[in-house]
Formats: sequence, structure tokens, C-alpha cells
Amino acid sequence: MKKLLFTLLGVISLNVFAQRTCGTYEKAEEQFALDPVAQANRAALKEFLIHNDYKKTKKAGVVTIPVVVHIIYKTNTQNISEEQILSQLKVLNDDYSKMNADFDNVVPEAFKPFASDMELAFCLATVAPDGSPTNGIERKQVANSFNFDNNYYKASGLPAWDPTKYLNMWVGPFTNTQLLGWAYPPDFAGAAFDGFCVTYRAFGTIGTAGTGGFGSYNKGRTATHEIGHYFGLAHIWGDSNDPTVCGTTINNDGCDDTPATSDPYFGTPTYPNNQYTCENTADGAMFMNYMDYVDDKAMAMFTNDQKTIAQNVMVGPRASLLNSNACATLGVNGEEMVAAINVFPSPATNYISIASPLVKLDTVEIFGSDGKLVKKASIKNETDKIDVTVFSAGVYYIRTYKQGELVKSLKFIKK
Repeated sequence: MKKLLFTLLGVISLNVFAQRTCGTYEKAEEQFALDPVAQANRAALKEFLIHNDYKKTKKAGVVTIPVVVHIIYKTNTQNISEEQILSQLKVLNDDYSKMNADFDNVVPEAFKPFASDMELAFCLATVAPDGSPTNGIERKQVANSFNFDNNYYKASGLPAWDPTKYLNMWVGPFTNTQLLGWAYPPDFAGAAFDGFCVTYRAFGTIGTAGTGGFGSYNKGRTATHEIGHYFGLAHIWGDSNDPTVCGTTINNDGCDDTPATSDPYFGTPTYPNNQYTCENTADGAMFMNYMDYVDDKAMAMFTNDQKTIAQNVMVGPRASLLNSNACATLGVNGEEMVAAINVFPSPATNYISIASPLVKLDTVEIFGSDGKLVKKASIKNETDKIDVTVFSAGVYYIRTYKQGELVKSLKFIKK
């Protein structure tokens, strides 16, 4: 049966309403047409992201990304709760660290060796651009006539916090009510519109998530998918929002460990499936990859090659996020000094300590897997114990500071 992909401006037929709708490529093409510099650098940047050896320049450990969530709403229902926001941050932190609970059930054994911990974590900003404290969330009510799709980042909406220091997320009522979301690729890093946009109907796992015909998208995977684009990842079938022809230049996501396909998969396919593979194999398509179009419950993995691209973005066009004090330039010279910093014990039961033999740390922030700050502590030396007794079991992320400047991000597990 011929599948119909939605476009941002197209007339939508009801019989395909339940299919995933990603607006990234249409939005990106609009901006490429307006930005000849980005257009000219497009191929070179893609080559860098695929082939650069990020391990030569990447600082050791997980990278935490400061997030600000802009809620634009017309009705009280659209003004989603903080709990719904936190549910989305938890999904992102689980998915990007390969800690998602559905991994073993959704990913077949044949593909598990290719699955990757992206070593990226997300925390709600604790410092606003003016240096004041923040919870990383801001809200604005707009008129019923407000066009979210075109004006979300303008003064009539909610302008971005410095996109070189924050991952800006805009949540609201899309003008195209069939669309799930979009994110701008790293070609536009730092632009006023740079970031991730999502309908309030497909954000998080509670509240309005999955309402209004979006029942297949109530597990927060729209954000996982679209933020993959923010980190430079293409759709599994290639650098397009439409079906491709196997063997053509556009039919290439830059990842050797994602079997080539010509079309997106929708719904909940049965493994193995060779319906759209460019070469039939016993394992078929990796349709359960986050960068395909299947339902939220049917996607559960990134691959090692996708990690290479995302990490190259973090040492390349989005490297300024590494120096953000939002969640602080790196005030320590020498990677060996920073690499020596460690957290122990992990898994932890009652306390953790931070070992930093070469750098004098003074402050530690601890974030839960939902991205919310759960504890801030002062430390004087490596024997100081940070009490985590009351923490729930799970993964936690740490940001360490010296005189207000971020030094290193870490993570630990609480039993």
C-alpha cells in the first residue's frame, strides 16, 4: 500500500493521521534556501560528522546538555505541567544512555551489539542567561490566532535563550495540527530559531501526551527522534523526508551499522522485515531505531555510528554547549586533570564522593534522570560524602564546578 508522508503545508488525509510526521527536513530546506553559507558548507559538515574521530578531542565522560523548555499555550490544557516536562526529560536521559526499560524487549538480539550509549544527558537549566536562578521552564499565553509554526521563536512567542549555551525546546499548539515536531540540524547551530519544537500532544508520557489522535506517540519518543536531528542524525532511509531510491546519494544516513532502506517504516512492524530493505537479509531492517518512523513503543535504540555523528557534533558545531554554565567555561587546562575526576562508589547506597586529585572543586549539582536538579552540595575534598540515602533507585547525573565554572560531568547509579 502506498504510504503518504505529511508535509508542513500539505492537505492531510484522515486515513494516515496516525503516521509519524517529522517536519525537520522541510524546515531545514527552507533555511538552506535563505542561507547560502550553510548551503555551501552542507556537504563538508556532513563529511566531518561522519568521519571525524571524536575520541581524539572529546573530554572523558558523559556530556550534560542544559535545557530550557518554552511553553506557548492558548488554553489552560496546553499549558502542560512541570511533571509532564520532567517525564520527557527522563525519557531523553534513558534513551540517550541506553537505559530505556523497553530495550531488551524491543531490540532483537541480532541488533543489540550495535546499540549505543550516546553519552549525552539532559538537565533543566538552573541559571538563566542573565545569571539569575531558574527552573529551566518559561510560559506564555498567546492569542488563538497565533501561528506557532512560524513565530514560536519571535518576540510574539518566546525567543530562544542563547542557543550556543542551551538546548531550546518549544512546546505548544502547532498551526499544522497533524505535525509531531521538528528540530534544526547542526548546520544552523546558534541561529535564533535553533532548537526543538514539539506539539503538546506528543511531549512526555503523561498529561496531554497521546491525546487528540496522537495515541501512538505517548512515550516521549518524538523528542528522542527530533533531537537526534539536532545532533546531526538523518532518517534511517537517508537524508530526506521522503522515500528514496537505493544506491542514490540521498539514500545514505552516513551510518554503516544501520541497514539501508528505501522507505520509512510505520506503526509496529514485525521483526524481521525486508519490505523496504535495499538488500534482503536474515535480520532485515532496523526499523526499531529511533530515527525511523515507527510508533513510540516500537523504537528503542541508537547505534555506534549514530553516536559517532552525535559526538562529532559536540566537538564541532555544538561544542559551545560543552562550555555552558547553565545547568561556565571550562576553567581548567589539561584534559588529564579533568579526566582524573571520578565519582565513587557506583552503584551507590548511602553516599557518593568526588575524587578530584588535580582540580580543586567546590560545588556539585546532581540531576535525576528526569533532568531536574535534586541536590546541590559544597565539597572541600575527596573525603567529603554527599548523602544520597533518600534518592530513588536509578541513574543520576553530576555537574562539578570550580568557582562557578563547569569542570566535568559524571553519572552514577543509586541502588
